[in-house]
Amino acid sequence: MTATKPAAEIARLDATAQAELVRRKEVSPDELVEWGIERIERLNPELNAVVVKLYDQARAAATMATGPFAGVPFLLKDLIAEMAGTPFSEASVFLKDHVSHLDSALVTRLRSAGLVVVGKANAPEFGMTPTVESTLYGPARNPWDTTRSTSGSSGGSAAAVAAGLVPMAHGNDHGGSLRLPASACGVFGLKPTRGRVSLAPLYGDAASGLAGEHALTRSVRDSAALLDATCGPELGDPYWPSAPIRPYAEEVGRDPGRLRIAYTSRTADGSPGHPDCVRALDSAVALLTGLGHELFEADLPGLDDQVGAAIGVSIHATVCWIVQHWSRRIGRTPQPHELEPLTHAYWQAGLQVGAGEYLLAVEDLQRFSRTVARFLTEYDMWLTPTMSTPPLPLGEITSTPDNPMRALERGGATVGYPLIVANITGNPAMSIPLHWSADGLPIGVHFLGRYGDEASLFRLAGQLEQASPWLNRRPPVSAFD
Repeated sequence: MTATKPAAEIARLDATAQAELVRRKEVSPDELVEWGIERIERLNPELNAVVVKLYDQARAAATMATGPFAGVPFLLKDLIAEMAGTPFSEASVFLKDHVSHLDSALVTRLRSAGLVVVGKANAPEFGMTPTVESTLYGPARNPWDTTRSTSGSSGGSAAAVAAGLVPMAHGNDHGGSLRLPASACGVFGLKPTRGRVSLAPLYGDAASGLAGEHALTRSVRDSAALLDATCGPELGDPYWPSAPIRPYAEEVGRDPGRLRIAYTSRTADGSPGHPDCVRALDSAVALLTGLGHELFEADLPGLDDQVGAAIGVSIHATVCWIVQHWSRRIGRTPQPHELEPLTHAYWQAGLQVGAGEYLLAVEDLQRFSRTVARFLTEYDMWLTPTMSTPPLPLGEITSTPDNPMRALERGGATVGYPLIVANITGNPAMSIPLHWSADGLPIGVHFLGRYGDEASLFRLAGQLEQASPWLNRRPPVSAFD
């Protein structure tokens, strides 16, 4: 391979393979970055996945890039992770002119790994909807069908990775926000154990530990190697799970052993998911059985009305905290027109949550976490479809001033499987792209693992990736041709 090869040839490679070309001196970091920029410029008008372009900074950074991913182009999601001197709005009109003055610890570690940030990825306002359709930036479009949602909230990152603009991109997850768009866009998405990736310096935990940081990737090995590069505590972090016994990259390809995996096609309210999602689950169960694992049909215990009410209190309190956090930072509260209807409604509801009510909700969620922990002493993992419907058409999961809860109601139809359990408990979880519908839409399956045990997830994911490869699947809008 030479530096004169087209960008499409590089785009087909995952981040690990691109970095290997740099190590072998077959390409330079500068060239990887330029090809990434070319792909964004060519395809982003169709996808609206990248909303802030940082090309000048990227070119300068490429000249100094060292580390395991030297020169690999990367996107930051426009949420939580900050990069000094760059626009940072969290997709809100309220913050449209804000510029970050610091680097998050995660960004420092990404740079140390050699990754080069070429832009910011699209997201919904403050990450609060399972779609990416903010007033500020407009909709991100799914590369498998540009009339459909990417899901959310890391949908801009997922679309960019699926289409090959970049081989991997940052995302975060408060209730499924890495795993839902991984399913909708046909990529791999892992939410690590609580505290595995530090939220320093601004946050000890986010939303009482529900939020976590990682990435969307095309390959399992990229996700594992990136977590190796970014995990570990910063001084003063409130908690830190036990360190892995070996690098996560070494888990990919290891025999996962004979696992006991519970599964269900029933959503949290007991109804079945969309037939395409149930077919994805059935296919995964057959594949896993063929690989020698033991499968048991079982619902997750403890998901009662009290837990549901506690989740609602937590979400309201979280949005209230977000608005108050930013009001303090920029020195004023938002005007009504500066927040989207759903965010404004959540904020107002959060203002009514008392301290005692909030702590009772935390107590209820922690008690539920113990129920899940007991369940996972009997089984190694819990399997469901990731989404309860295929990606919906754009415009379905939006609110209006007259109906501010419309996005919640419509979005709820897609998130019937309780991915938020992993956020409540702090357990790691992943979505794997193992199935495509007759309409050509990706449908992921979801595994909830034990606390602190990303290793088992990576071993199983590597086995499934080998048994049912997805890397060569190409959406209609992509850089792979």
